Amino acid sequence: MTIHPTPVEGAYWIELQKHVDERGFFARSFCREEFEEHGLDPQIEQCNISGNLKRGTFRGLHAQLAPHQETKLVRCEKGSLYDLCLDLRPDSPSYLKHFGIELSEENRRLLYIPKGCYHGFITLADDTVVFYQLSHAYAPDHARGVRWNDPAFGIELPIEIELINERDANYPDYHPVKKG
Repeated sequence: MTIHPTPVEGAYWIELQKHVDERGFFARSFCREEFEEHGLDPQIEQCNISGNLKRGTFRGLHAQLAPHQETKLVRCEKGSLYDLCLDLRPDSPSYLKHFGIELSEENRRLLYIPKGCYHGFITLADDTVVFYQLSHAYAPDHARGVRWNDPAFGIELPIEIELINERDANYPDYHPVKKG
């Protein structure tokens, strides 16, 4: 694995190192020791799969509050998506910054999203399947969300949204924390 930093403090995109032979390829997509060497949280308590029927489906932006904050390791098993990480940690040097990257079954990239950051994605192909590894189990009373198109964030998506649920489309405006 090659672990690449992003403009969001503590978020990384991960490139797999494929070992190819006549059978196909082999690659590690997770290694506790390598994660720890890079300062990434290696804890995994829950894994989720998100099946998305239509291109242009948007999910997010979601996070969980303390004490149930979670790191996420996201990859695309089928199709492709534009994955987003938004930093809403007021004490972070990258507060209010975001990072997006295409994850696909072809490029096999992963996105590591640290605790306190919000996550969302838009599918770039029909029948896209997303796999998440999470450091904490889902805690509905601590789940929160923000709107992708909130003016406080300046997020631009690569394609138009065709499908978004009512909750994700109608989160109230975010009010940034004033520093200093």
